[in-house]
Amino acid sequence: MPLMAGILLALVAGPLGSFVVWRRMAFFGDTLAHGALLGITFGVLTDINLTLALVLGSVLLALLLLPLQNRSRLSSDTLLGIVSHSTLAIGLVTLSLAQGIRVDLMGYLFGDLLAVERIDVLWILLAAILIAVLLFWQWRALLAITVSQELAAIDGHPVQRLNLMLILLLALLVALAMKVVGILLVSALLIIPPAAARSLARTPEQMVFLASATGVISVLLGLWASFHWDTPAGPSVVVAATALFAFSLVLQSLRDSRRSA
Repeated sequence: MPLMAGILLALVAGPLGSFVVWRRMAFFGDTLAHGALLGITFGVLTDINLTLALVLGSVLLALLLLPLQNRSRLSSDTLLGIVSHSTLAIGLVTLSLAQGIRVDLMGYLFGDLLAVERIDVLWILLAAILIAVLLFWQWRALLAITVSQELAAIDGHPVQRLNLMLILLLALLVALAMKVVGILLVSALLIIPPAAARSLARTPEQMVFLASATGVISVLLGLWASFHWDTPAGPSVVVAATALFAFSLVLQSLRDSRRSA
């Protein structure tokens, strides 16, 4: 179950993470992850399914952030920083004040891939299918608004709806990835594999494929390290992805030196 969950997330995090890198939305994903702790708090206090609470919390926060970014006088990174840290703090304080409720905060902060259950895999599978279908359906349109939203609007693409769709898909992935790598590391799963692929790819499609492949290899290496050295599974996956990113930089340097020779 842990292996299947990790691979499914890595496969869809590749294309979605590529848009995060292209559009410089890394901090947005981090904010969604921190804010999702409020969803956990709501789920614990109301005794509803925590996965559902996570998804609802992330989606509602994404819907709130979109108009705030457009109307706020603050810069985007400042606003996201305020929301990110304040929602994380509010969630932690609320959980600590709740009497008679014990929550594995370390598991949510750093993930617990080995504790993934069959129902979690089913959630991830359904989300992966939905994300893959929507990205494939709107691939060209999403690329167009990534290059230039003004030109995409002139070409007749529904820019606002596409932006909303991308943000909601990102919120869904972040909520489900928290079970694997945790609140504090979820952005790494979105950013590092596409960043490693970017230095080697020549087309957007190549970058998406390499990003997904890098994510899958990171999951395999991370789980192997976790079993072999008894290290935390989620952080081990991130460490493996970081090592692959460093390796991609070495390959890029060697390729550039050959071209200049």
